[in-house]
Order: sequence, then C-alpha cells, then structure tokens
Amino acid sequence: MAGRPAGRDGDGAEGAVARLTGRRVVRVRAVAGAVAEVVLDDGRVVMAKRGELPGAVRAEAAGLAWLAEAGAVRVPRVRGSDAEWLVTERVVTGAPDAGAAVRFGRELAALHDAGAPAFGAGPPGGPRDAYIGAAPMRNAPGADWPSWYAGHRVLPYLRTAVDSGTVRPAEAAVVEEVCARLPGLAGPPEPPARLHGDLWNGNVLWATDGHVRLIDPAAHGGHRETDLAMLRLFGCPHLDRITAGYQDTRPLADGWRDRVGLHQLFPLLVHTVLFGRGYAEQAVATARAALAR
Repeated sequence: MAGRPAGRDGDGAEGAVARLTGRRVVRVRAVAGAVAEVVLDDGRVVMAKRGELPGAVRAEAAGLAWLAEAGAVRVPRVRGSDAEWLVTERVVTGAPDAGAAVRFGRELAALHDAGAPAFGAGPPGGPRDAYIGAAPMRNAPGADWPSWYAGHRVLPYLRTAVDSGTVRPAEAAVVEEVCARLPGLAGPPEPPARLHGDLWNGNVLWATDGHVRLIDPAAHGGHRETDLAMLRLFGCPHLDRITAGYQDTRPLADGWRDRVGLHQLFPLLVHTVLFGRGYAEQAVATARAALAR
C-alpha cells in the first residue's frame, strides 16, 4: 500500500485506523500532507488525519463533538481518535448549490445560537491551548467581547508579528488603536456564540446530500459576526445566499457590514504570523478602514 502517512511513533494510517475502528483496512490513499483516505473491510470509507502539533487532535475532536452537539450545521462523524490520529467519516462532495447555501446560512445561525459558556470558552474536553491552523490559539474566557477579542485574539498575534519584524511598530499602533476603541466600534452587546472559529471556504464541504459539512474547526465561544466575516474575507460560493439564510433565521445587528473589518483582524493577523508581510499590509489597511468609519 503506497502513500501511507506515518506517525511519529511509526504507526501509519493503516495501523491507526485499524486500531481505532476495529476494522481491517483494505486500501489507503494519501490525500494531502498527513491526511489519507482509507477503505475498510465493510466497505466504509474514512479519512485519517495525523495531528502534527501537540494536542491538535484532542482539540479538533472536541471541537467537532461540540459543533455536532448543537444539532445545527453538520460535521463529519468522528469514528475514532487518540493523541495522534483522528478518524472521521468521508464526505462525498459535489458542486456548491444555491439551495444548500441558504440551508447552510440557517444552520450556521442555529449553531451560533447554541451558545457558549463565555467568550473564549473552548469545547468541553478540549485543551486550553488549541490551534487555528498551525498557529497556537489559547481558549481563555472573558466577560465581554471587546476586551476579550483584543486581549486574546488580536493583540497576541500582533505582538508575535512585531517581534518577528513582520509588522512595523508604527503599523502596530494602528491596530492597537482599534483595540482601544473596540467598545465603541463593536456594536450592540451579544451573548457568546458557538463558533466554528476557522470558517474559510476550504473548511466548507458541499456534500452531495444538499447539506454543507464543516471540517477543521478552531471552535470556541465568540461573536457570531466573526465566522461570517471570515467567510467573506477569503470568499465562499453563494455567499449572498448564505447570508440571506442566516438573516432569515437570526438577523444580524444593524451596522454589521461596517464591522466586518473588525472581525477580520483576527484571521488576518493569524495569517500574518503564519505567512508573512502580505497579510500584515492587509491587516493594517483593514485597521485603518475600521478607524475611519
């Protein structure tokens, strides 16, 4: 069997899936990086993903369980996990569909409405120190969104970017001013929403059954506009239909379009830390635009 992602302890996808599902493995096909598609002896097909960062599998498995518990947006069912491997059902995907987009918007609103104990609260059973992509993300609770968002989502990544020289001190001052003014820029107070947390188009799977599946969460309690802002930042098919379905279910507060940039600062600074200067310039431009409104 070719292309089997191997674990740090030598336990590859074949052995991990057999151990975690209790089924014999018929075939393994490497998909990308540490992800493999695995056919079991009962005909089922699962996806095996090796966590490359400490605690990453635990965080992802807990996040998927927390999102599934809401009974709103669908996620792949977890078939097994341990400290290193996550095994989930395979999602058969098709073309993005306008009707599915409206359903997704409604389901996303229901997910957010399921709530969280606090801003920054992580999924039950998940680690405090989790990840968004390959970047560390600490799930530390806060009482109000502006101070929590500034202190735990924007400023930590800004400091890392400044320390590495990716963001210049004068540019950092612009982002810091946004953080200082967040109480007046954030709009009406809202309760903590149950967020996917890393909702870019690559984590949205358009399944052939007409329902979207969400993968790779960085789940936590946050502001519901953050998930929608991330979809808008990186683009998503039928975004207007998604937004319409959401608005029909749980309308956003007035002025939400003017606040999109505030919510995009977090993912832009994460990308600045991971990928460099181009995202730094976009983050600073977004901060300046937010201050100009």
